Amino acid sequence: MNKSELIDAIAASANLSKVDAGKALDGMVKAIEGALKAGDSVTLVGFGTFSVKERAARSGRNPKTGATIDIPATKVPGFKAGKGLKDSIG
Repeated sequence: MNKSELIDAIAASANLSKVDAGKALDGMVKAIEGALKAGDSVTLVGFGTFSVKERAARSGRNPKTGATIDIPATKVPGFKAGKGLKDSIG
């Protein structure tokens, strides 16, 4: 499912126009991005939790040359599925 298909599904299930559903989806994504940038997590009970995870510095290997390279520490977004989502899938 891509973004436009998701907007269509939101519009159908919430009885909204596609424009309003698109605005709602964009607003939700921006709100989650803003919370993650601020270091917060976003929990949607029954669905899951979006959070920022710290990835430690490590060494890696350049596959082209075989040389060892240093990979710096970084922050990455993470998602952990909630029980309701897990149960609905499987």
